[in-house]
Amino acid sequence: MRTILVTGSAGFIGFHLAQLLLDEGFRVVGYDGMTDYYDVRIKQRRHQMLLQHPHFSCTEAMLEDFDALHALAMAEKPDVIVHLAAQAGVRYSLENPRAYVNANLIGTFNVMECARELAVDHLLMASTSSVYGANEEMPFGEGQKCDTPLTLYAATKKANEAMAHSYAHLWNLPTTMFRFFTVYGPWGRPDMALFKFTRGILEATPIDIYNDGEMYRDFTYVSDLVRGIRLLVDTAPVRPDSPEDIAEGDSLSPAAPFRVVNIGNGEKVRLMDFITAIEAECGREAIKNFMPMQQGDVPATWADASLLKTLTGYAPQTPFREGVARFVAWYRDYYRV
Repeated sequence: MRTILVTGSAGFIGFHLAQLLLDEGFRVVGYDGMTDYYDVRIKQRRHQMLLQHPHFSCTEAMLEDFDALHALAMAEKPDVIVHLAAQAGVRYSLENPRAYVNANLIGTFNVMECARELAVDHLLMASTSSVYGANEEMPFGEGQKCDTPLTLYAATKKANEAMAHSYAHLWNLPTTMFRFFTVYGPWGRPDMALFKFTRGILEATPIDIYNDGEMYRDFTYVSDLVRGIRLLVDTAPVRPDSPEDIAEGDSLSPAAPFRVVNIGNGEKVRLMDFITAIEAECGREAIKNFMPMQQGDVPATWADASLLKTLTGYAPQTPFREGVARFVAWYRDYYRV
């Protein structure tokens, strides 16, 4: 039985990925700092559910605590590491930038050190569509330069990509970075738009809509996302003998076993259409508070996910209205409303 270490296992995406891996016969070792960035009770409940499975175990400690992370990694000796833990949230990075430096830079360095020492078969790490920053050419493709991050969050994730490439080159460490596009679904984070919109609509309180609603996002349903990650686990990059060996459209580095992959639905959805879908599921209209564009935000995201399809044969495909319906049903059940 192969062992996979999942950092951020009590998080939104980590929880869903761990469930999928357990269902497919892997042994999963979780690691999570359980920070209070949002309601810790949701994180605790996610871990409680995972602990019902005999092949799941977890350690609650911070990424910055190298001794704790290293001790776990050396004891469990995972074949693969999927690093999802991070200080998330574009807007929170304006309020507490140090949290992003500690978790996303120091914490990620600690994960890479463990992966290097163990010489794991594959290191997979989360990046974000936010690294595309001020880029205007859409859909966003992995081959685009990402030199204009608009928030410290995006900058730390771009730094993670650069750090990972150097380790892949120096230690021949097969590494895949995946860039997520607006993930949503059941067990989501309370700071995410879908969560806040649903709560506001059901409680009849105003919801803030930025840029007067002229926003577009590539909404990616969480089950689609983790399926993509699961398939990428088996698609470790190999250092090419020469640049000519790299297929057209592949982001494989000519200098390292390193690749960047977008995971998105490949569909640009207008924010107001997304809100309309939530209203339909909640059975009432939102009280809308239109706001100007928030600092560090971007008007649109849209993924070119063709590389994921080429590598794995898989493409996310859940229509956003279907995904919204599943989330609202979960929300009503979880909060009993």
